Amino acid sequence: MSSKHIVILLLSAGMAVGCSSIPKESNQTEVSRHWHKPELILPKETAENDPYSYFVRDRLYSRYQEWQGVRYRLGGSDHSGIDCSAFVKIIYEAEFGLSLPRTALSQATLGHEVDQSRLKPGDLVFFRTSRHSQHVGIYLESRQFLHVSTRKGVTISELDDSYWKSRYWKSVRI
Repeated sequence: MSSKHIVILLLSAGMAVGCSSIPKESNQTEVSRHWHKPELILPKETAENDPYSYFVRDRLYSRYQEWQGVRYRLGGSDHSGIDCSAFVKIIYEAEFGLSLPRTALSQATLGHEVDQSRLKPGDLVFFRTSRHSQHVGIYLESRQFLHVSTRKGVTISELDDSYWKSRYWKSVRI
């Protein structure tokens, strides 16, 4: 191989390496230069648009059709009457294969807290309805949640409704 060919080969190799490198900015850390899975960098407004969330949301709506209008009954756990924590327990066992505690207060200790702006279908939303009473529902989408209302039975309500907004406590993802 002639020296002319060797020079061209070395120049070509240098250009290829230069094109594949990542420019380092002064404030860029080593970690931030690595490739991340797309779901880790999705903007929060698309958080509920992933395929798994669609599946969970559809299953929850299906359960809602099955339970819609079943009246509230403290301590109830079937279609003749049910309370909020029993409803959540039954749905989680049927849809996710998870056995949750029986009370809303015990359910609130599970998983990890999630900011309201990051809610996904299936997250639990908790409310303090009085000094010693808690209420739980399951987030659906678009700031709506599935729960058992003392007045309407199994229903869907809005997080932004003045009653629920003023009593909101926290949200958890299990």
